[in-house]
Amino acid sequence: MGNKINWDKTGEKIYETGVDHGVLYVRNALGAYPKGVAWNGLTGVTESPSGAESTPLYADNIKYLNLQSAESFGATVTAYTYPDEFGACDGSAEPTPGVKLGQQARSSFGLCYRTAKGNDVKGQDFGYLLHLIYGATTAPSEKAYGTINESPDAIEFSWAISTTPEAVVGYKPTASLTVDSTKVAPEDLAALELILYGSDVATPVEGRLPLPAEVITLLTPAGG
Repeated sequence: MGNKINWDKTGEKIYETGVDHGVLYVRNALGAYPKGVAWNGLTGVTESPSGAESTPLYADNIKYLNLQSAESFGATVTAYTYPDEFGACDGSAEPTPGVKLGQQARSSFGLCYRTAKGNDVKGQDFGYLLHLIYGATTAPSEKAYGTINESPDAIEFSWAISTTPEAVVGYKPTASLTVDSTKVAPEDLAALELILYGSDVATPVEGRLPLPAEVITLLTPAGG
């Protein structure tokens, strides 16, 4: 078979779209992410990596080398609503049911959400990507309320997120991890989703966010 490069072959026109299956995991004092809760009304996640900027160094009248700054991961999350558990992450506390105090300590959290991976043959049914975010914290965000008029619309909330990465043996620490359903074994993906989403069959299991090292181990083929 030849080695000539070919473009736009059938089945290789790949694209990503949409966002769904949002899950929030509030981080505990031990650094784990237990008890995931569904994030309904999620409308968008804009990933915004930053850093990795080059600083040139010169010697002997020539460009000697480039030093790159550390890279960090940030994001903006938009939604029409949010889980009650997110209050602790958004600087509020509930001393009694129905009463919330603002300007409180902000808890760290993790996120999981899914985007569709489509192609020219199967469309959006081709597969999906699982996005896992670790060590996230939010900054105070604006909430704009307006009168109801002849063109009613729901308020869309927005949060700017910064992250602190988790350690990964053999790699640099990371705050983001992506799993491609078209490239991992179906049974391993099912095992991961059981951890992420939990289960109601037989013995109920609460969903949790596994750390990157556990995800890598789970999805690495035997002998790989």
